[in-house]
Amino acid sequence: MPQGRPPVVPEDGLTTRARRTAPVLAVHTGVGKGKSTAAFGMALRAWNAGLNVAVFQFVKSAKWKVGEESAFAELGRLHAERGIGGAVEWHKMGGGWSWARPARPSAQSRTGGSDADHAGEAREGWAEIARRLAEQRHDFYVLDEFTYPLKWGWIAVEDVVEVLRARPGRQHVVITGRDAPQPLLDAADLVTEMTKIRHPMDAGRKGQRGIEW
Repeated sequence: MPQGRPPVVPEDGLTTRARRTAPVLAVHTGVGKGKSTAAFGMALRAWNAGLNVAVFQFVKSAKWKVGEESAFAELGRLHAERGIGGAVEWHKMGGGWSWARPARPSAQSRTGGSDADHAGEAREGWAEIARRLAEQRHDFYVLDEFTYPLKWGWIAVEDVVEVLRARPGRQHVVITGRDAPQPLLDAADLVTEMTKIRHPMDAGRKGQRGIEW
């Protein structure tokens, strides 16, 4: 797409402005590193444009911290105190289940809850997001690691796609995680698959502060 120009302009009756301001559903999937990092980068742009940003993390651990969370908290404070950028909210939508799903439905996760407990918490998290979309509460949503509860059947993919397709206004949504289901990919405007070529862990190196978190 040279100079940001689309190769084909559809005959859909829309103006250039209408297409440019259309809400975007993006999915970052694949086995490579960088899915969440890219989503947070997009959120940073949204914040700078004055959009109301909300991050909903379907996290690996309830105590898990990422550097972006602290950074966006500061950006939210900057907006509240000086009116710079946009408002920011950051939510952890679960009890700290692991994306390495227990082998048996009855198994206890390393964080202490059962598979059924975590499934219920994930569904509650999605219900809250769906309510906010219906209310047009935010301008830019990051649903981080959201593909995992979809993959495991904790949340119905069909329901998610229906809500996302019907969302009102100009609400942008970015979803991250491996193994994104095909109906979600089909509904998305932007799909990026991260492909791993090489990773430091291949050489036995552990994750580093400032790189992985």
